[in-house]
Amino acid sequence: MHVRSKRKTLAAFQWSGVALACATLAACGSSDRVHNELPSGVTELSTTQYPATAVSTGATAAQQDLLTGGIGKTGLGGAAPAYADPANPTVAELRRNALFSNYRGILDPLAAGGYGSLYGPNVTAAGVVTQGEGLIPGREYIAVLDDGSGRKQTVMAVQVPDSFDAKSPCVVLGPSSGSRGVYGAIGTAGEWGLKKGCAVAFTDAGKGVGLHNLSDDTVHKIDGSRATKAAAGKLSFFSANLTDAARAAYNAAFPNRIAIKHAQSQQNPEKDWGTDTLTAAKYALYVLNAQFGKADNPVPFTKSNTLIIGGSASNGGAAVLRAAEQDADGLIDGVVASEPMVELPTTTGYGVQFGDAAVSSYGRLLADYTTYGNIYQPCAALAPDAAISETSIFNYITLTAMTARATARCDGLAAKGLVSGATTAERATNALGKLRAYGWTKDNDQMHNAHYALGNGPILSAMYTMAYGRFGADANLCNASFGAASATGDVVAVAPAALAQSFATANGTSNGTPATVIYNDSVGGAKSWPFAVSPSTGVADLGLDNALCQHALVSGVDPVSGLALTADSKPTKAQSDAVRSGLSEVRHSANLKAKPVIIVAGRSDALIPVNHNARAYTALNQTLEGSKSNLRYIEVTNAQHFDAFLLFAGFDTRFVPLHPYFNQAMDAMWNHLQSKAALPASQVVRTTPRGGTPGAATAITAANVPGFKTTPAAADQIGFAGTSIKVPQ
Repeated sequence: MHVRSKRKTLAAFQWSGVALACATLAACGSSDRVHNELPSGVTELSTTQYPATAVSTGATAAQQDLLTGGIGKTGLGGAAPAYADPANPTVAELRRNALFSNYRGILDPLAAGGYGSLYGPNVTAAGVVTQGEGLIPGREYIAVLDDGSGRKQTVMAVQVPDSFDAKSPCVVLGPSSGSRGVYGAIGTAGEWGLKKGCAVAFTDAGKGVGLHNLSDDTVHKIDGSRATKAAAGKLSFFSANLTDAARAAYNAAFPNRIAIKHAQSQQNPEKDWGTDTLTAAKYALYVLNAQFGKADNPVPFTKSNTLIIGGSASNGGAAVLRAAEQDADGLIDGVVASEPMVELPTTTGYGVQFGDAAVSSYGRLLADYTTYGNIYQPCAALAPDAAISETSIFNYITLTAMTARATARCDGLAAKGLVSGATTAERATNALGKLRAYGWTKDNDQMHNAHYALGNGPILSAMYTMAYGRFGADANLCNASFGAASATGDVVAVAPAALAQSFATANGTSNGTPATVIYNDSVGGAKSWPFAVSPSTGVADLGLDNALCQHALVSGVDPVSGLALTADSKPTKAQSDAVRSGLSEVRHSANLKAKPVIIVAGRSDALIPVNHNARAYTALNQTLEGSKSNLRYIEVTNAQHFDAFLLFAGFDTRFVPLHPYFNQAMDAMWNHLQSKAALPASQVVRTTPRGGTPGAATAITAANVPGFKTTPAAADQIGFAGTSIKVPQ
């Protein structure tokens, strides 16, 4: 339903809805009257007015705003705000810094990359660049959704800007990207929606920064502060499901370990990403009715008269797609998903064609291609076709002196018969060919280097297998755990200040802030993954044995022998069955029920490869819905998964930001729903990298990131050949 008709419905309800209800009841005050009710399982925790009265990196709660935490455009583009007492940050300081780090965690904050000109708090909803700080005053409501166990603890935040127009109500849904906390979509859904005057409904979708330090039994509370598990009580965001005796025994055997919510909550949170997002939409309507409802009209906002758009990136993009698929109540009007990580139910019945060639591998699950890549990427990065000349973060394996360990990975693979070749170059070339055959493209060849060395493969391979199999903090699945590590990879006690600030600095993964992936079985003692010495090889090879184990969990087959797992194998068949059962719970349907949807993805994305995600999802949706499909797909050349990496040397010269295309897609969806403007056709957008010197790339201009078109040129049109999506080169 379009907004125009929704406004009419709202006016009619305000004029006659309550009067009609009262006419049919014995008394207007009867208990049968319509009430504003919280969604089932939701408990509201706080309501705070943020007036945005000052711009200061030391902004207190009384000086903060909804978007920037009171520090404005200048603060978001500068250094992290300091704490008055770093060891004991206040809740207000943690909120401020969480907004800072989550905004910068998904966007390039440098002016040369487009911050402050193409996007940013100072750029208006109409795209006008101002000299202002972009503070947005309003009210923020915090609530938690639980399933009755006290362990789900999904956090939601609804922000209602003072500019919200009750006569033209709108809500933007922003489930967090990655494993981030409740503010994980502040730079995407948050900034776009607040500028439009819409309420924004955030949710961590069961992920978030939940770190249980098993050594001292401290946990995060929902507000980000730290306390012992006992003191936190029902406000504990996450605690490992261990008895005191079990925790003590585990600490004795594996000291200084940290449990992570996304991986070890034993909830398999991904299965609920869609329903959590839908609950956030219902909570947003509750909030709006609570704030604007009156005695004679307690429920002025409903799904029928309020425009609701889902818009987020990465895992958040997957969440809004899944919410649209599961939206039996008709809550959502349209969706924009940027670089979504989707889990398709099948790899048959549809296809992917790039140029004139059929793609052989597509539609695989995240756990499948990630654990496979985790085996071969460090070796493949040494192939001549993947070679990088400069010493930069884009060439992270060289920059971190990891080349010898990557070479050892090639040797270990060869010894196990998993790659062929007599030299490192030959083995690396074979490994790169395997990755291409598994669904990555030549656009990804050079990206395996940094993507692996920055930890994406080891982190996701450990976390997601644990999550899918519902393994607890003491399971040591594939001999992996989490903890802080020294510069040489030894497990150490986490620094108290780092733990105290982690709500603001961590991103919900084991990326080293403050916990990293630990391989317990490293020869000579537990080590963080970059320093691991595999038992089967006896050399520092980045934990080859662990990587092989993790892929076996997903495939059900030993990667070396090719034999099915058994009760006596490592990992066991039971462990693999648990992981594969969890995977069955997270698959999308790809049936969007004709909802208008725009998917935006970068062709160079090596983390969420387009063949397994955006391209495959679009193809399956077209096969299922045919002419009823209202999905459009925008593929952007020279764009990859992490806009935040664009401030790094080597990334800056090679890639353009994808974020401007998220904003453009949101604008296009808004115009479609508001005025029935045509959605853009599916297309390839051809961009121009900035170039220049790595670390000092040429400043970006609009010419580097041309907009997509309602009707693209024939050579750029994405279409279909039978049941296959056809993407032009």
